[in-house]
Amino acid sequence: MKRVLAIILGGGAGTRLFPLTKMRAKPAVPLAGKYRLIDIPVSNCINSGINKIYVLTQFNSASLNRHLSQTYNLSSAFGQGFVEVLAAQQTPDSPSWFEGTADAVRKYEWLFQEWDVDQVVILSGDQLYRMDYRLFVDEHIQSGADLTVAALPVDGGQAEGFGLMRTDGEGWIREFREKPKGADLLAMRVDTQALGLSADEAEKRPYLASMGIYVFKRDVLFNLLAQNPTATDFGKEIIPEALSTGLALRSYLFDDYWEDIGTIRAFYDANLALTAQPTPPFSFYDKQFPIYTRPRYLPPSKLQDAQVTESIIGEGSLLKACSIHHCVLGIRSRIGDDVVLKDSLVMGADFYESNEERAILSERGGIPVGVGQGTTVQRAILDKNVRIGRNVSIVNKDRVDEADRPEQGFYIRNGIVVCVKGATIPDNTVI
Repeated sequence: MKRVLAIILGGGAGTRLFPLTKMRAKPAVPLAGKYRLIDIPVSNCINSGINKIYVLTQFNSASLNRHLSQTYNLSSAFGQGFVEVLAAQQTPDSPSWFEGTADAVRKYEWLFQEWDVDQVVILSGDQLYRMDYRLFVDEHIQSGADLTVAALPVDGGQAEGFGLMRTDGEGWIREFREKPKGADLLAMRVDTQALGLSADEAEKRPYLASMGIYVFKRDVLFNLLAQNPTATDFGKEIIPEALSTGLALRSYLFDDYWEDIGTIRAFYDANLALTAQPTPPFSFYDKQFPIYTRPRYLPPSKLQDAQVTESIIGEGSLLKACSIHHCVLGIRSRIGDDVVLKDSLVMGADFYESNEERAILSERGGIPVGVGQGTTVQRAILDKNVRIGRNVSIVNKDRVDEADRPEQGFYIRNGIVVCVKGATIPDNTVI
C-alpha cells in the first residue's frame, strides 16, 4: 500500500445537499454528531495502510481545509504520509474550474505524476461505508486488470439511479451503461451468485452498480486522461472509453453497507439510522476499523432530568429537563427546559456561551445558541450555531414538501425543515 496514491473527489457545489453546503464544501458536512463526511474515506485509507491522500474540491473549502489540517497529521500520528486539500485554481494553462471528476484529476495531473506509485485509488467524499482498500487493491493487482471498479449489488428499483456494469462469471466488465432504463436496464442483469452472493440474494439483486470507487494502474489513468482531453467524468466517459479501447476492466464486489449521502433526505435518513437498536446498519463502534476525526477534548455531556431514547448525544452537550426521541445531537448542543425533540438532527455548536453571556444576551432581547425553553422540533435538521427561541414550533405544520425561506433562516427539502447554520428563529415562531 506504500505504492498507492489516494485521490478523494470532493464533488461540486453540493446543490442537492443545500442549504447544508451553503457555507461549507460537501465533504465538510457534519455527520453522526461529531464527524464530517470526509472522515469516512480518509479513515478507510488510514486503516488500509494508504497514507498519501489528496482531497480535490472547489467550493467553500475553508472549513474542509481547517478540519483536515487540525485532524490528520499523518507524518507523526500514522507514519510518514499526508492528507492535503487541492482546491480548484485558474492558471494560464487551465483557465476553467473543475468540470467533472475526470477533469479535476486531469487539472492536477502534473502533481500526481511526481509520485512514484503503481496504483491510484479514486474515491468519493460523500459516502458512508467501511471498506478495506487492501483487499480491493490486492484483487486488482492479482487479476492484472488495468482498472477495477467497486460494485454494489442492487435490485431493479435502485439500479436506475446508477451506472451499471455487465460482467462475465469471473467479474470482468463487458459493458458499462450510465443509468439505463427499460430494455436497456434488463440487458444489464448479471448472475451475481457467480460473484459471491447467495442464490436468494442474487435473485433479489441482479445488477452491479458502480460505487464511484476505482483503482487504476498509474500509467493507465494518465494515458486515458491524455487520450480523452475533453472527457470530464469517469463514469460517463472514461470508463466506457476504456472498455472500447480493449483495456482489461474488472469489478470488485462489495456486499456491505454503503450509502451515497448526496441529498438532504439521504443525509437525514443515514444519520437517524445510526440510532437503530440493537445494531444500526453502520456502526462507529468498531475498534478494529475506527473512524477518525478531530480530537476536541470536550467535557462529558450533562443531562439534567432529561428523557432520552434511541438517540446519539455528542460530547460537551448540556441537556435540561427535555424529552428527546430518535435524534442525533452534535457536539456542544444546548437544549432547554420542556423542549421536545423527535426524529431530528441537531448539529450542535462551534463554541460555548457562558451562563453570564447567555443571561446578558437574553436581557438585551437576543437569543442564546441552542434550543430555547418550551420549543418543539420534529423531523428537522438544525445546523450548527442555530439560535432557536422559546416556545418555537418547528413541525412543518402545513406539510410543505419544498420551500425556500432564506430571510427567515430555513428551507424545506423533502418535507424536512432545515435551519441554516447560524440562523436565529425568534420566540413563538411556528414553522
